[in-house]
Amino acid sequence: MIVTGKGGTGKSTVAAALGLAALRQGKRALLVEVAEQERLAGMFGRRPAPGAEITLERGLHGLSIDPRRAAEEWLRHQLRSGALASVLGHSRVFQLLTAAAPGVNELVTMGKIWDTAQLERRTGGPSFDVVILDAPASGHGLALLGAPASYARIARVGPVARQAERIDAFTHDRSETAVVAVALPEEIPVTETIELEGWLEDEGFALELVIVNALYPERLDSEETKRLEGAGGVHPAVAVALGEHRRAVAQREQAERLAEGLSAPLACLPFLFDPKLGRPQLGELSELLEEELG
Repeated sequence: MIVTGKGGTGKSTVAAALGLAALRQGKRALLVEVAEQERLAGMFGRRPAPGAEITLERGLHGLSIDPRRAAEEWLRHQLRSGALASVLGHSRVFQLLTAAAPGVNELVTMGKIWDTAQLERRTGGPSFDVVILDAPASGHGLALLGAPASYARIARVGPVARQAERIDAFTHDRSETAVVAVALPEEIPVTETIELEGWLEDEGFALELVIVNALYPERLDSEETKRLEGAGGVHPAVAVALGEHRRAVAQREQAERLAEGLSAPLACLPFLFDPKLGRPQLGELSELLEEELG
């Protein structure tokens, strides 16, 4: 499951909530971060361990992918020699070559993600029922998703081409891979999410679900709003309540625009008025997601 969307929409929070929802359904789940991001472990009160799979809770694991280590693993698999892979992976010539070839980090990262989703992993380790990727923001996320197809076209033959083709076929298979977008109910994130679905369709992918995050509650009905707006000498607390109500109304208008502009279904999550999101809040969001998705 690839979770993407505009930066700042709460992708990591949603990915963690999806992981807990999978766990409650009795599935072994892995939460994956890329580009050495280390947010998810902290949400569960765990210390990050870059490049290593860690236990977040029983049945729920986390992994922050280090592209350099992922490249060395790929070399070890191709060369059948850990020592030779280590020497080559740390050589200046190899590092210059990978720096000069655009998309290499994305390709080896996707290779690592693909491996974690296999029943028999080439790098060893436990198998998982579901792997949830906290993907980069839309632009970088699309580059990551498109890297295998790009390299398959460039390489054409050889081990790189064959591996890229396998990964690309896996990500395009809707029985194996789902793309989920997270959006805030605001004009720019809504517009970008509609554009995201179009790009995915052009590349042969499908957007399976859009999660509208941080939706304010509507606490006032129209009659209450009129009475408060007509009150003379509005109290500051009333002004705050009216401002929050107008924001909630505007958010729902954007959510409706999103629903009209997409073919993918929508699920909504509320704004949580907590200063910090931790395990209890993630559990609450995961339960709400389960209710939304049936």
